[in-house]
Amino acid sequence: MSPELFTPPALDSGTLRIIPLGGIGEIGRNMTVFEIDGKLLIIDCGVLFPEETQPGVDLILPDFEPIRDRLDDIIAVVLTHGHEDHIGAVPYLLRMRQDIPILGSSLTLAFIEAKLKEHRIQPFTHLVREGQVEKLGPFTLEFIAVNHSIPDALAIVVQTAGGTVLHTGDFKMDQLPLDDRITDLRAIARWGETGVDLVLSDSTNADVPGFTALERDIGPVLENVIARAPRRVIVASFSSHVHRVQQVLDAAHANGRKVALMGRSMVRNMTIAADLGFLNVPDDLLIDHKKAANLPDDKIVYMSTGSQGEPMAVLARMANLEHQIEIGHGDTVILASSLIPGNENAVYRVINGLMKLGAKVVHKGTSRVHVSGHASAGELLYFYNVLHPTNVMPVHGEQRHLVANAELAIATGVPEKNVIVGENGTVVDLRDGVASVVGQLDIGFVYVDGSTVGEITDADLKDRRILAEEGFISIFVAMDAQTGKVVVGPEIHARGFAPDEAIFDDVKPQIVKALAEAAANGTRDSHAFSQVVRRVVGRWVNTQHRRRPMIVPVVIEA
Repeated sequence: MSPELFTPPALDSGTLRIIPLGGIGEIGRNMTVFEIDGKLLIIDCGVLFPEETQPGVDLILPDFEPIRDRLDDIIAVVLTHGHEDHIGAVPYLLRMRQDIPILGSSLTLAFIEAKLKEHRIQPFTHLVREGQVEKLGPFTLEFIAVNHSIPDALAIVVQTAGGTVLHTGDFKMDQLPLDDRITDLRAIARWGETGVDLVLSDSTNADVPGFTALERDIGPVLENVIARAPRRVIVASFSSHVHRVQQVLDAAHANGRKVALMGRSMVRNMTIAADLGFLNVPDDLLIDHKKAANLPDDKIVYMSTGSQGEPMAVLARMANLEHQIEIGHGDTVILASSLIPGNENAVYRVINGLMKLGAKVVHKGTSRVHVSGHASAGELLYFYNVLHPTNVMPVHGEQRHLVANAELAIATGVPEKNVIVGENGTVVDLRDGVASVVGQLDIGFVYVDGSTVGEITDADLKDRRILAEEGFISIFVAMDAQTGKVVVGPEIHARGFAPDEAIFDDVKPQIVKALAEAAANGTRDSHAFSQVVRRVVGRWVNTQHRRRPMIVPVVIEA
């Protein structure tokens, strides 16, 4: 159910306003706007990937409408880490104002700079590190190291006259991370002592009991799977999952195999990570995928994109026999990632396709080839007990995740009245330690479809779903508008409805009769005649065939 909309009051001086424009009630398009004394600060600006019910859509952006007329008030965009659901929409924001400063860690900035280069945007970036403090107008920011499934992730403390907010970004508490960079609990405890008025906390795994497994647990499993594979190995993961790629490289090296990176984003991101020292690549391990075909099948590992079943990604094209690598008996495919909610059908379709071709498919459900990058319930309890926040607003998760996170906060002693389970567009004001919901904005989906942004509407997607599921019927009629006599037609053509168009012979006399009656009743407008045809055909299709295709009538005067 959509929240009741109500306009927030004018913002008082010295009060901090927080508005999430994405990332609440969904896994993706994370973006939160902070406002105080006429200035705006944005944390993260990511994309959401489309579901099957959004055919043709490439990406979904946060709704920029609430800030569209205030671009000059934006002091900076601060990025917590380099995943697409946190940085992917930055190019679309910078199209509106290119000189907005972008703050982030070294790997995060390298990823976003490469992405912006593809959009032909030269950004103004500023490197920050954990422990660093930055003063940006009325905002003072401190950056805290947190552990995630990508290196160099940061939590951000935002200090203002209205209060202090801790935004966790995505985080977990892996105590033996691959890069030895743990979540800085000492800094979090220090802020707990100082006092945090509001925490915006990652909710993705809030409904998962216990603690998230260690990244180091994955390495031996991958090494064992690769060791037992008789032929080629294809590993699919996110193109930004540096830790997982590192483990695949190590496992392949231990088994005497070369690695070929597949997919433009995978090659780009891993090249960046290696150049910055976040990815350790043994000498002569990587090989161009074109040369990999010359190696024996048991001497190669392909590292690809497509772990979420994306139709244009490498793995899906392999499953559909649309890739130069033809999957066959004896090949092993490893899906080294979690399922993003909404992608289950697409992923299982790819798995089934690969298995039909004879491949062995290993995934999280059958073997520990992936662990999450998000804190489970045990870690969140620990986090709340260390921080002791006054108010809590769960973010980054579907409704079930947000509610579970809220319940954890309450269990640790945060008063229930101080826990806000909001929606995208929920307006929260913070002053003197009190966080209050003061408004609810109408936040929509902004669809990227090819080169168009925001032009595709929900109505357009409904039409696409009808076309895909129910088919299309067009009817052409030429008639004498004065008498209602049909001169040409009705000519009926269909796509995706019935193989034999003779099926429409039954409805054609009904169309002729209805047009004559409409003319006799004084109808003269061709649009009105078209509506008559639409009603007749729609009623016939629904009653006789239980279908609701798209119906396009064309009636012209002879």
